[in-house]
Amino acid sequence: MNVLILVVDDEPDVTELFRQQFRRELRAGRFEMAFAHSAPEALERVQAASGPNLLLMFSDINMPGMTGLELLPLVRNARPEVPVIMITAYGDAETRARAEAAGAVGLITKPIDFTALKAEIDWRLALRAVTE
Repeated sequence: MNVLILVVDDEPDVTELFRQQFRRELRAGRFEMAFAHSAPEALERVQAASGPNLLLMFSDINMPGMTGLELLPLVRNARPEVPVIMITAYGDAETRARAEAAGAVGLITKPIDFTALKAEIDWRLALRAVTE
């Protein structure tokens, strides 16, 4: 299966954290993960990803320069079929409403519950398998 999940976060340790949490899935080839450390880099990756292989995107909200909330409508415009889940340290109702209004399909608060994240990815993979 050639499925890509894009993780966008300006913190460099997030890359290693995701790789560790999903090491079994990555080794088994269930999906691939790509990482972008800024919103502009993420937008480049989204626009360069051809075909339906981009399954899901996780994006931090608070990043220097362009925020995740500013990135979100650009991603939705470029790849409207790709669901985007926002990640934030601030899970208040206002942040959730702003993320959903911008087109996010969900909001995950830090510290990240990787069990829930794995369940979300499993559900997306199963949904994709049914529609193919």
